[in-house]
Amino acid sequence: MQQYRIRKDDRVMVTVGKDKGKIGKVLKVLRKKDRVLVEKVNMAKRHTRPNPYQRQAGGIIEKEMPIHVSNVMVMCDACAGPVRVGYRVEDDKKVRFCKKCNKTIG
Repeated sequence: MQQYRIRKDDRVMVTVGKDKGKIGKVLKVLRKKDRVLVEKVNMAKRHTRPNPYQRQAGGIIEKEMPIHVSNVMVMCDACAGPVRVGYRVEDDKKVRFCKKCNKTIG
């Protein structure tokens, strides 16, 4: 299985597509499909039926759809921009760091 530099709860920026430039939080990483679910990005309308057992109203619901991992970049708090991520060992722990400013990322 491939290792991703993007994790859940990371702030990311979309680099290509209709939502280019938008910033959001990663809600879920779908490893089998190489995709991520980003908050308020790649919104689609879903028509649903009401379900009385789950107390769910019917209608048109807007929800996030997954986008490919290669189309997002991690945001660095220190640089305030999208950056590439590297790995290094600090105090016997593997940590991610920003390749621009060399500071550790959450």
